[in-house]
Amino acid sequence: MRTVIHRGPMCAAFCLAAVVAACGGGSAPGPESAPAPAPVNPVAPATAGSIAGTINLEGTPPPAETVVMKSDPYCVENGGTTTPAYTVGSGGALQNVFVYVKDGLGDLKFPVPESPVVLDQKGCVYQPHVFGIQVGQNLEIRNSDATLHNVDAIPENNREVNRAHSLAGIKHTHVFSAREVMVPFKCNVHNWMNAYVGVLDHPFYAVTGADGSFQLKGLPPGTYTIEAWHEKLGPQTQMVTIGQQETKDIAFTFKM
Repeated sequence: MRTVIHRGPMCAAFCLAAVVAACGGGSAPGPESAPAPAPVNPVAPATAGSIAGTINLEGTPPPAETVVMKSDPYCVENGGTTTPAYTVGSGGALQNVFVYVKDGLGDLKFPVPESPVVLDQKGCVYQPHVFGIQVGQNLEIRNSDATLHNVDAIPENNREVNRAHSLAGIKHTHVFSAREVMVPFKCNVHNWMNAYVGVLDHPFYAVTGADGSFQLKGLPPGTYTIEAWHEKLGPQTQMVTIGQQETKDIAFTFKM
């Protein structure tokens, strides 16, 4: 007599268990991990100090040269400027020097500003000529000129920017992902146009104005390496220690 084997509920249960195991188990997928919260300012306002100072040039800089813009009729009519590398004010005050905390903040993390930094192309020059930005902060690049420009940034540690701006009113946004001092900008249409940006992972930077002064506010007490960078004269550094609510004055002198 033939023996009949019934493959009923027990077999069905076994097969279902095998399928579930093959698919990675029967447990429900867990919730997606929440994004890490944005950092808050780690510096207590009650203890924060600052570093202020001036930057001067000793010696006679080369005379400013008028930029020749004859390659573009629009620039001839709407531009007109001198070379910006050596902009020196009263008493040798040196403008367009990028000053920042190079070292001393350790592993502190700082929030990224929500407002963008603006780099404009106006009068066939970049405005500003030297500026700073934080990693992750929006850089809004605008064209205020009714002529063709080509924005070309050439970094070493960041993604390159190479974008044509053919009409007035065009703008686009770029974000730097890594610290880098400095990133040069140029225009592939107008060879006299250039600018420089310092990209940092903290907010402690400044660019000297016409009086050669700068200020770095809101620093926690500590010892810092401060660097001053000029596009032709290179960098200089100083060590500075500040205490709670202390303001320390320093000075840099660049020599020709």
